[in-house]
Amino acid sequence: MKRSWLEWGWWALALPGFVAGAAPASEQATAAAAPGQQQLHRASPDWRDQVLYFVLTDRFADGDPTNNDQGAGVFDPRDHRRYSGGDLRGLTARLDYIRGMGATGVWITPPVANQWWDPLTGYGGYHGYWARHFKQVDEHLGTLGDYKRLSHELHRRDMLLVQDIVLNHTGNFFGYGQGWRADEPTADHLRNAGSLPSVAPTQAPFHLNDPRRGEDRQAGIYHWTPAVNDYGNRWQELHFQMSGLDDLNTANAQVRRALRDSYGFWVREVGVDAFRVDTAFYVPTDFLVDFLHSAEPEAPGLLEVARRTGREDFLVFGEGFGIDQAFQDQQARKIEGYMSAPDGSPVLPGMLNFPLYGALGDVFARGRPPAELAHRIRQTMALHARPHLMPSFVDNHDVDRFLAGGSEAGLRQALLAMFTLPGIPVVYYGTEQGFTAPRASMFAAGWGSGGRDHFDTQAPLYRHIAELAALRREHRLFSRGVPTVLQAGEARPGVIAWRMAYAGRSALVVMNTADAPALLAPLPLGLPPGARLAARFSSAGPTLALQADAQGRVAARLPARASAVYLLDEALTASPADPAGGGAAHSLASPRIDALPEDASPENALSGDFSTSGTAPGARSVRLVLDGHWDGAQQEAVDSSGRWQALVSTDGLADTRGEHTLVVVRDDGDHGGAHAAGARDAAWPVIASEPLRFRLQRPWRVLAEVDDPAGDDHGPGGLYVYPTDPSWGPNRQMDLRRLTLSARGGALKLSLQMQRMTRSWSPANGFDHVAFTVFIELPGQPGGSRVMPLQNAELPAGMRWQRRLRVHGWSNALFSDAGASATQEGTPVAAAATLQVDAEQHTLHLVLPAQALGSPTSLSGVRVLVNTWDYDGGYRALSPQPGAYSLGGGLASGPRWMDAIGPVLLP
Repeated sequence: MKRSWLEWGWWALALPGFVAGAAPASEQATAAAAPGQQQLHRASPDWRDQVLYFVLTDRFADGDPTNNDQGAGVFDPRDHRRYSGGDLRGLTARLDYIRGMGATGVWITPPVANQWWDPLTGYGGYHGYWARHFKQVDEHLGTLGDYKRLSHELHRRDMLLVQDIVLNHTGNFFGYGQGWRADEPTADHLRNAGSLPSVAPTQAPFHLNDPRRGEDRQAGIYHWTPAVNDYGNRWQELHFQMSGLDDLNTANAQVRRALRDSYGFWVREVGVDAFRVDTAFYVPTDFLVDFLHSAEPEAPGLLEVARRTGREDFLVFGEGFGIDQAFQDQQARKIEGYMSAPDGSPVLPGMLNFPLYGALGDVFARGRPPAELAHRIRQTMALHARPHLMPSFVDNHDVDRFLAGGSEAGLRQALLAMFTLPGIPVVYYGTEQGFTAPRASMFAAGWGSGGRDHFDTQAPLYRHIAELAALRREHRLFSRGVPTVLQAGEARPGVIAWRMAYAGRSALVVMNTADAPALLAPLPLGLPPGARLAARFSSAGPTLALQADAQGRVAARLPARASAVYLLDEALTASPADPAGGGAAHSLASPRIDALPEDASPENALSGDFSTSGTAPGARSVRLVLDGHWDGAQQEAVDSSGRWQALVSTDGLADTRGEHTLVVVRDDGDHGGAHAAGARDAAWPVIASEPLRFRLQRPWRVLAEVDDPAGDDHGPGGLYVYPTDPSWGPNRQMDLRRLTLSARGGALKLSLQMQRMTRSWSPANGFDHVAFTVFIELPGQPGGSRVMPLQNAELPAGMRWQRRLRVHGWSNALFSDAGASATQEGTPVAAAATLQVDAEQHTLHLVLPAQALGSPTSLSGVRVLVNTWDYDGGYRALSPQPGAYSLGGGLASGPRWMDAIGPVLLP
């Protein structure tokens, strides 16, 4: 029986742990506004099927230039720290552009009245996260009427409005010095007297923020605490100031009531359909439960407010900035703790899937093995109660753009993964236009726009996203299904494949993450022998059709960065004589591999080359493909009895803790016209053996050790000084002490011992307040550059780099010298370093696999130079005087490196 959304919402909410969902948008009973009235309220959709477009409003579109300059000196599109002029009217005027790429909702940064300028940090509040009044629209963004018009225009297009909200803090109006005392809130209490446009919040009770006044102190609206200095300390995380922002006492009943009232206002008056909760980790879960479910009549919980406006499934998802290292799940479990309480009861309906974001970047931008993404997919389904309500993303306003260190081909694959895996896809504005700067403007007059608008509906990435959204919209199994990973290489970039299943239907997603052809090893899909699958979606280049072998498996040679999606219930049974299906190739006998030597068991890893043999009846020769690397395959003859044998070289195998695979492929030439043999960009089905798995273990060999003096971290002239923000402290995070270079085959390991390593801001990579830039000269390789991109310097005379690695707390990017200049980092290489931090030894270990360096057989003659600085969307500024987050002691045009070791020549 078909239920109305009201009946469905009541019934779903009555089931413990059940996530309510309305019918698809095409079936919804969205209430139409009366003639002449705005359509502010609508029924909730099934959130699993939505696609969100995330907009930093100030940087998107300027619809009303009269509100840009509020007379406080905080508007300047030439300065990335200040307002650029984007507003709600501009966003409203561009809704058709957003809808055209398939987005069903718009998520905006907080529109509330903000602290415009913080002189202590030298930064502006254009982003919206520094509230001074939670129930007013910021003057730079427009009026309440403008916001209602945005809601109306979205709902008129059957789209949704998602508002970013902050529950943890206001702006930075006060702080504490070194004399802070937990028992005396007035001790070393500091006021931000230069704050604009006010020196305190203007909304009650948040204006009660001075503990020197008895009324304010007694009200207890704030935690009278300094900034967090240890994000591993849960007490500090909940009670101290995050980045100096005034921490609200969310245990206070008055604070809870005021926040419920403030955000209920936007649901009632504007018609907001969902909230994203900023910095959710910094408030306790019991507060969030109260925020959603409180029964107080004067300020009910937000789910009740939403129900009164017809929203039975009001979505609230939180931000928990936690990225797990490969095959770890600590942050994922913490995130689930904000969705489900220990007893299983719900907290927030959803959370942003930061661990998946990390895996997407590592695999598609940084060349990590696909097994790392496979683990994240499996754990997402195993650990999270509602994975389909966890918004997923490839970049946002707080991290590097994907294209700052990854290729467009990698971005296309990351987006495909996001659109075909559980979770609500989120496209960050500008991704569809190929942006590389985190907060550049879409409109010509805004900061970082290059002086032109960026609303090109013919842009390749815009069209790619639109195609993915259409695929997801047409086939609900991608938004509602359950994935099963079928194949994922463990040793190097290569093939990953998963099946999505829902309501009796299933689909296959296949990608080659390598920049070279790779082998899709046989997948047991249970298809009829000879059945063919035509791709419903494929990346640029020849469309890849798969054909089942005699066992119902599919295997294929995939071109570099190939991607395809197949609907398995659309398989066509091919005639054995059908040349388009590869003729009778599917009936050929599959090759087999004899067992490896006994010492190749997982408990006894191989230490070098090994012999093996097998059969391939009727074949002239076979290819031995290691770790899916097609171009490196050995070709071996098959004798008259159908047997082959080979000595397998392991020199080119990547350094990995995981398993390697050997697959043998029949080398029958151009069977049935299915492919042109040897064509690098072609794709074709193959007949292959089952993979044989083994481990390889080789020791690291130290090639060079170089010590560096303590205390020489003052730049090339010895005059540079650290930023003044207390989080840097006296730690000298940029002081290099020792560099150790080691080799294992063609892989290079750099061990960087520092004076001190810190993690004041809870960085994803395990260290902060320092960025390492590594320049590597590869003998015998063409080209090379002397320029040190973005660092206003050149390498020492005689050294040129072909590879450049940039690593800091939130980024890890490798570049070749192609296209490098003083202002351009070069061309991204999808094989960045593996990171490991030894906190006790203050040492960072970086491992570059052989393929990242062009797969050299030896590292002899390689030269390495390492320097330090810091990075935040770009190398930090240098000026004569240091700032809170900028270095001092030099001109803005001066070299940006603090300490350096090298060049070091490897023997």
